[in-house]
Amino acid sequence: MILVRGPEILSKWVGESEKAIREIFRKAKAAAPCVVIFDELDSLAKSKIKDENNRGETVLSQMLTEMEDSGTSNIVVVGITNRPDLIDNSMLRNGRLDVVLFVQPPDEKSRLEIIKILTDGMPLANNINLNEIAVSTQNYTGADLASLCREAAVNAMQRDSLNISSNDFALGLKRVRPSITKEIDKWYSDIKSEVSNIIPKSSGDTFYR
Repeated sequence: MILVRGPEILSKWVGESEKAIREIFRKAKAAAPCVVIFDELDSLAKSKIKDENNRGETVLSQMLTEMEDSGTSNIVVVGITNRPDLIDNSMLRNGRLDVVLFVQPPDEKSRLEIIKILTDGMPLANNINLNEIAVSTQNYTGADLASLCREAAVNAMQRDSLNISSNDFALGLKRVRPSITKEIDKWYSDIKSEVSNIIPKSSGDTFYR
């Protein structure tokens, strides 16, 4: 597996970004079967319409060329983005990125498991009910839950307490709010509908919630 952080391979020098992309796929072919993961894909595959400076067009073209060739090289390409609205439509085709996974915030059961992992080894008071915390954290991401646990620990330290109480978490819930608001959730739902009209129908059911 090769993990690539999009912004890190962008260069102000002409041709350097394209060269970096070619090198990534060269290594992937040499290591095949291989999965190449592009984090912050929108930085490399920005829509030509939304790229105000038009500097990303050659980078996008290089990405498309390499992805076309990778289909016969036993390479799987995965793109990760928080801004699917910025991805150029040409990326969303059969043989390129033809399956889109819409990852929602963790549900209650998943939040409970995350909280258990985050609090493992923390000096929790006997009155803490992790199930109640999981119920109270709807729309919290994994990062939000980590911030909540840290905030609860800080609250306990400020009280000079050796144990983290339910009240420490209650105070934390007031200070650490979920990243996913109703407006953001609606925005992603709208983007999902928009992208679903771009993916070729032959791709079948391309979305999983």
